[in-house]
Formats: sequence, C-alpha cells, structure tokens
Amino acid sequence: METDWPLIAVRFALYATLSGLFGLSAFSLYGLKAGERADALALRPWLVGSGLLGLLFSGIALALLAAAMAGAPPWPVDREAIGMLLSGSATGTAWEARMAALVVASGAALVAAGRAALLGLVTFAAAVALATLAWTGHGAMDEGAVGWVHLGADILHLLAGGAWAGALLGLGLLVARPVGRVDAAHLTLTHRALHGFGMVGTILVGTIVITGVVNAWLLVGLANLPALPATRYGQILIAKLALFGVMLALASLNRFRLTPMFERSIAASDHRGALVALRRSLAAEATCAVTLLAVVAWLGTLEPLASAR
Repeated sequence: METDWPLIAVRFALYATLSGLFGLSAFSLYGLKAGERADALALRPWLVGSGLLGLLFSGIALALLAAAMAGAPPWPVDREAIGMLLSGSATGTAWEARMAALVVASGAALVAAGRAALLGLVTFAAAVALATLAWTGHGAMDEGAVGWVHLGADILHLLAGGAWAGALLGLGLLVARPVGRVDAAHLTLTHRALHGFGMVGTILVGTIVITGVVNAWLLVGLANLPALPATRYGQILIAKLALFGVMLALASLNRFRLTPMFERSIAASDHRGALVALRRSLAAEATCAVTLLAVVAWLGTLEPLASAR
C-alpha cells in the first residue's frame, strides 16, 4: 500500500497541536498557582494559536480523508465525499465534535487570562478535541463490548500522551526564559513545577503503559509478536516503543537527578549549571515526544496485524 504522506503530515500536526493545547492548559492548572500563570507562561498566544491551528488542520484532514475514502485526488475538494463522510459516519460526528470543542477552547483561552475556571474550560474542551482523534485511527475499528474497550483505551492513551507532551512544552517554556529575566521567584516556581510534574508524570506513564498493553493485545496479539519485525506496522510499533523507552529514561533523569540538583543549586545561589543541564534534558525529551507523535501519526495509517480475538 502506498504511503499517504500528506495525510500522515496532517495527522501529526493534529496530534502535536491538540496535545499542546490540552497538555499545556492542564499543566497551567496543576503546575502553577493563580497569580503565576499569566507571567510565567505566555498562555494566551500558545493556547489560542494551538486552537486555531487545530481548526485549520482538522479542515485539511477532513478533505484528505474524504478524498482517500472516495479514491479521488485531494484537490479540487470533493464536497460530495465530505458531505457523505460528515452525514454517514462516526468519524464525521467526531470531526464535528472536535470543531465545536476547538471553538470553545480557543474562545475561552482568549479571555482566560490565567483564571482557573476558564482554563478549566479550555482543558476540558481540549480533552474532548484530542479524544476525537481516536475515531480516526484503530480505536474505532471494533464493535460491541470489545469496541468500547478498544476505544476507551485509545482515548485514555491519547489524553495521557497529550498531557505529557503539553507538560514538556510548559516546562520547556519555564526553563528557556532568558537569563536576564530569571530571578529567585522564577527559579522557585520552576523547581516546584518540575517536582509537581514528577508525581503527575508517574500517573501518566502508568496510564500509557496499561492502555498500550490493551491496544497491543487487540491490534497484534500474542501469537503475532514474533512476526512484528517482518512487517511495516511492526517496525513502526517497535520504533514507537523504543522512543517511549528513551523518554522514560530522560524523565527519570530529570526527576531523580537533575531536579534535586537544581534545588541544591538554587539554595546555593548557583543555578546556571543545573539550569543548562535541565534545558538539554528537556529539549531531548521534547524531541523524542515530537518524533513519537510523528511515528503515531504514521502507525495509524497502517494495517495492524491480526488481533488476538
């Protein structure tokens, strides 16, 4: 089967923007205090920009998906195929829900100004938008009770991964602040956010692992594990698992070594070396996260191995 690179690119863009919207808005709620959100992070441009980009990429994805299903070229846009997709499929319903959620999230982000209630609305709407991507992948391929289990696992997998990726964006923005704007208060805030995400991250990792096992059982099955390296789907899945392993290693380094070192350096009024190390580690983890999202976008377009059912 020929690789549909434009569709993969748009899927990646959606994963990245919606993960950023959900994860960053959630991080601003649990990682920062009320008076810190507007100053510590440029929330409004990041959240509003992510919401608007999500609307744009969703429109492009709909046109590409309709064209692929109709066996037609993506341009000119096949309005009849789009109409059929919107009116006659769960994917179309999910797309409509995503667009509505993104409008709500973008509007709330525009006026939130760090207020918890409005940021909570942004987070909820972004979670809905991100969850709808489950209907564009393998999570919606089953029916009955198994179908609900698969879809639920896929949604939780998306939300946990998005929360991790968005938190990395928030932490990256905190540690990337120019040296001239870094004072004692910002250093203390950054350390508290890093320490707080360490606890949240444990929950996210557990969710990703459990839902990943469920998805692997449904999409691959124990009997097909030896065949993974010989198939394109298996090779991309193995790459995904390897990237996840690297991210776990980097996250452990941040939590158990670099964050305590950063705390000691703040106490000694010598934070530069620890801050540089944190920046490098978070940059490496974020690079893995972006690459992982690209791999996931590709994986969702491939035919999985026979399921274990």
